[in-house]
Amino acid sequence: MLTVREITLATENAVLNATAVEPYHLEPGEYVMISVQDTGVGMDAAVRRRIFEPFFTTKEMGRGTGLGLASAYGIIKNHNGFIEVESKKGVGTTFKIYLPISGQNVSRKEPEDSHVVKGPETVLLVDDEHMIIEVGVEILKALGYDVMLANSGEEAVDIYRNSRNQIDAVVLDMIMPGMGGGETFDQLKEINPEVKVLLSSGYSIDGMATDILERGCKQFIQKPFDIRELSRKLRDVLD
Repeated sequence: MLTVREITLATENAVLNATAVEPYHLEPGEYVMISVQDTGVGMDAAVRRRIFEPFFTTKEMGRGTGLGLASAYGIIKNHNGFIEVESKKGVGTTFKIYLPISGQNVSRKEPEDSHVVKGPETVLLVDDEHMIIEVGVEILKALGYDVMLANSGEEAVDIYRNSRNQIDAVVLDMIMPGMGGGETFDQLKEINPEVKVLLSSGYSIDGMATDILERGCKQFIQKPFDIRELSRKLRDVLD
């Protein structure tokens, strides 16, 4: 028997008072609310409390990384918003995203500079997510770079130790299971104090990323990144 699932999207304007935004340390005022509701399996209270934790997933091994909702949470928080979750086991789930209204007049946006900066160097791409690796390789090759791959911090350190003279720069994911980006960066610096690293993350530059940059990391790029931004940030690191 085929089970039909429904997804309902809705938007509305909302005025939130101080009590509503106090748990999120935000300012009261006008917000836009975006809701995504499904009629899926739902979640119990124990799962619901942990859904925004990096690497927490209810999927079987190899089917999920547990970073999707954590990345979404980081992006929305970086835009001074927040997410509310309502869910009941066997009934479904509703995510409500609140983003503050800017109050600025809409202005005509000039077309973005489509110019990309290419290079002939070799880049070590470090990420534990298959999709990021797949897309990242295609982008880097389109920009003219030779690409070496590592799926973990430990693998990145081994590759860099054995091939440091061939590698001109490292694109390093900040959040990985096992050896994270910070520890990986520190070990790369032990091998080569002048290592050139472009740090990448789905989270904002605040917090852990700032800490790593202060330890000598060259640049930061927030995922998902496009070819123009990656090309420029990478040239900043290399040049």
